[in-house]
Amino acid sequence: MSESALINESNKIVEIELLSQANYPAWLDKAAKSSQDWISQTGFSAKPGAACWVPDKQGNSFVLLIWDGEDALNALMAQPLSLPEGDYRLSAASTENLNAMTLGQLTLGWGLASYQFLNYKEAKRQAARLLIPENCDADRVRAQLRATSLVRDLINTPAADMQPSDLARSTLAFRRRHKGIQVNICQGEQLLEKGYRSIYTVGQASVHDPRLIDLSWGDPSNPKITLVGKGVCFDSGGLDLKPASGMRNMKKDMGGAAHVLGLAELVISQNLPIRLRVLIPAVENAVAGNAFRPGDIINSYKGLSVEVGNTDAEGRLVLSDALTLACEEKPELVIDFATLTGAGRVALGTDLPALFCNRDDVAEAILKSACTVNDPLWRLPLHQPYLKYIKGQISDLVNTASIAMGGAITAALFLEQFLDNEVPWVHLDLMAYNNSSKPGHPEGGEAMAMRALFEYLASKYV
Repeated sequence: MSESALINESNKIVEIELLSQANYPAWLDKAAKSSQDWISQTGFSAKPGAACWVPDKQGNSFVLLIWDGEDALNALMAQPLSLPEGDYRLSAASTENLNAMTLGQLTLGWGLASYQFLNYKEAKRQAARLLIPENCDADRVRAQLRATSLVRDLINTPAADMQPSDLARSTLAFRRRHKGIQVNICQGEQLLEKGYRSIYTVGQASVHDPRLIDLSWGDPSNPKITLVGKGVCFDSGGLDLKPASGMRNMKKDMGGAAHVLGLAELVISQNLPIRLRVLIPAVENAVAGNAFRPGDIINSYKGLSVEVGNTDAEGRLVLSDALTLACEEKPELVIDFATLTGAGRVALGTDLPALFCNRDDVAEAILKSACTVNDPLWRLPLHQPYLKYIKGQISDLVNTASIAMGGAITAALFLEQFLDNEVPWVHLDLMAYNNSSKPGHPEGGEAMAMRALFEYLASKYV
């Protein structure tokens, strides 16, 4: 677990001298002659991210780590699985001018870079461990690591082991970790009895019953915040079948559900003064004789009729019922996370989630929080003139737009139709996956925008 890569004390520790490339020449001039000779003999080149073991005057060693003058975080995040196993700490000189926020980000970065998904194989090595710096909010950093590891683990787990029942068990596990948790699960034909026809219809062809998972925590008198996460545990595309290349990583299509559970872990562990509700429509979009078809019409929980333009646009269908339910108790804010559209990735790439919001002040505050914690977002518009492209001829709505362009926007507009306009709403369309590894972000499931939203909630509700 990433959290284990952070320690509070150690009997044997190696210092890391974190040094900018620009300051390296001056540092080298003042270094001990033995250190200068060693660096010269090793042929060390002070490029960003380069590390060198250097003996000091006492015969011990320290690690010289170079950064580029702008981003020490990336240099540090490359080290936990590169440096030899053991215990390390940042030198006093490296941290003397850093504030608590920066120290927290550096420490968090080390932990994020230590993550390994080991449910199906043994580790080749353990991550190097970092002594938590003084003046760092260790409790908050550890909470963020637990939440991120939870998100990554859930997404990385193959669909055979992460079906709606498994998502339900992961949610029920909150009751073992925290006090005051209530979980209700609506399953199978119970969904029809309650009117959640969209969720049921998408999941009806799977041997794994669809579910609506409902978690609540906190004092009911506190401000009500509701999280909704898309929980499509595997997406074959339904009868409008995905090609093999598009289906390969569809275990990640429950990434929205993973994110709301991760955010819930943060909110609960940090005891934010809110009344939290988490809704997860959990389904497998499978193919069978009873699968829903293009052209079918679904009568949603809100009462709007939806024609199915494409069975591979199933995420917005399951979210529609959950969002309507979320608004019934008039929460102060509804936030949904969803691996919703390829169009969002075409617009912004895989690393940058799209933010949609029906309140400008809320969107601006979230974007500010995203910058504060280095968890980037980009706002896209809820451009109302595009609403005409999802209007139906024989139904109220169609789940696919009549034009190919602006797909992330039309998907968000579709979701907006199932909300109460009086309720502030945030929609995050994200990848939830790293296609390749980079410092601190290994290939596989990834938490995106979760820390940004937690920072927003933590700054607003204190």
